[in-house]
Amino acid sequence: MATRPRPLSPHLQVYRWQIQMATSILHRATGIFLSVGALIIAGGLLALMMGPESWNCFTGHAGAWYGQLFLFAWSWAFAYHLCNGIRHIVQDFAIGFSIPVFIRSSWMSVIGSLLITAAIWVYVCLGGGV
Repeated sequence: MATRPRPLSPHLQVYRWQIQMATSILHRATGIFLSVGALIIAGGLLALMMGPESWNCFTGHAGAWYGQLFLFAWSWAFAYHLCNGIRHIVQDFAIGFSIPVFIRSSWMSVIGSLLITAAIWVYVCLGGGV
């Protein structure tokens, strides 16, 4: 019996990028990034527990350019994961499954996360959190 080669499953290089694909991938990626940030927060709490020298070391790294970049990216990941999670909860109630509504809600989660992140960092930079 002759074996025929099995067809390969199409992957990202076959499909045209759409907002639905990007939001799905971003949701997973931000979930992973938030987990890394949670470990860093736990490390910060350990540094706080260990005394002023360890805490000053931690805050020194958090205040450096790379720490600020990480905090900015982490706050956007949090805002995006929150907005997209709310979108998924709404869809769990069978609301918004038509393609135009699905596309609109995808864009709303992206734009909403950018607005929330901007609001957080405007507050921080204007002296509310620094």
